[in-house]
Amino acid sequence: MRLFATKVVTAAVAANYRSGGIPAIISSFSRSNIPLLTLPTASFLSLSRLRFLCIPFLRSRSSFLFSRPFCTSPLTMTSDSGAGELMEKQFEEFKMQLEESGGIRDRIKAVVMEMESSIRLMQSSILLVHQSLPIPQILERAGVQISVLKELYQKLAWIMRECPGQYYRYHGDWKSETQNAVSLIAFLHWLETGSLLKHTEAEEKLGLVSSEFDLDIEDYLVGLCFMSNEMPRYVVNRVTAGDFDCPKKVLPFITDLHASFRMLNLRNDFLRKKFDSLKYDVRRIEEVFYDVKIRGLAAPATDPNQEQVS
Repeated sequence: MRLFATKVVTAAVAANYRSGGIPAIISSFSRSNIPLLTLPTASFLSLSRLRFLCIPFLRSRSSFLFSRPFCTSPLTMTSDSGAGELMEKQFEEFKMQLEESGGIRDRIKAVVMEMESSIRLMQSSILLVHQSLPIPQILERAGVQISVLKELYQKLAWIMRECPGQYYRYHGDWKSETQNAVSLIAFLHWLETGSLLKHTEAEEKLGLVSSEFDLDIEDYLVGLCFMSNEMPRYVVNRVTAGDFDCPKKVLPFITDLHASFRMLNLRNDFLRKKFDSLKYDVRRIEEVFYDVKIRGLAAPATDPNQEQVS
C-alpha cells in the first residue's frame, strides 16, 4: 500500500514539475496536506533524484489522495442537464415568436407593395399638372388612387389588430409609403383649395381614424416637407406656361408653412433635414417672384383706396 502511494505521489510530483517547476511541486503538497521533508536546494536539481528523496508520511490524511473525486458528480450533471432544458425551452419560445413576427411582416409587405403601386399611379397623375393639364381632371384621376390607399390601410389595420400594442414595432414597414401618400394628398388639397391639409383631414382621407392605428405626426410633417419640395417646380412651370401670378399666390402659403415649422423643436434627424430644405424652397420661389416682378410681367396690384375713390 505504501509503495502504491509513493508511486502516486511521484507521478503528481513529475506532473507539477513539468507544468510549474519546483514551486509548483511544493504548492501541490501544501494543498494536499502532505508534509515534505526539508531538503537542500541542490536536491531539487534532478527529477530522478527527487522521486527517491520525496518521502511522504502516510497518515490517516493520506487517504485524501484516493478519496478525492476526479470526475463530475451526479448532482452537478443533473443541474447541468436542467439548465440545458431551460435554455432549450427559452429558445423554442424565441423561435415561435420570430416565426409569428415573420409571418406578420410578410403579410404587411404584401399590402405595402400594393400601396407602392397605387402611389406611383398617383404620382404619374400629379405630374401632369406641370404640363398645364386642367386641375379638375388631375383631381379626378388621383382621387381614384386615394380610395385604393384607404382600402389598403384598412387591410393593415386588420393585420395590426392581431398584435395589439405593437404598432411601432411594425410601423417602419409602411412609414415611407405613408409619408409619400401624405405629400401627394396635401399637394392635391392645395391645388383644390389653396390651403394646408390638416392632420385630421389627412387621417380621414386615408381612413386612419382608429386610436390604435392612426397617422403618426412625424409622418405627417415629413409629408408636408415633401409637398413643399414640389412647389418650386410647380411655380417655374406655371410661369413658363404664362401664369405670372402663380408665384404671388404660392409665396405666402410656403412662407407661412416655413414659419409654422420654426415653432417646432425638431429632434428627429431626418425630419430636421427635411425642414432645413424647406427654406431653400422658399428662396427659390422668392427668386421667381422677384424675376417676374422686376420684369413687369405680373399684374399690377390694385389699391383698395383708389377703387373706393373711383
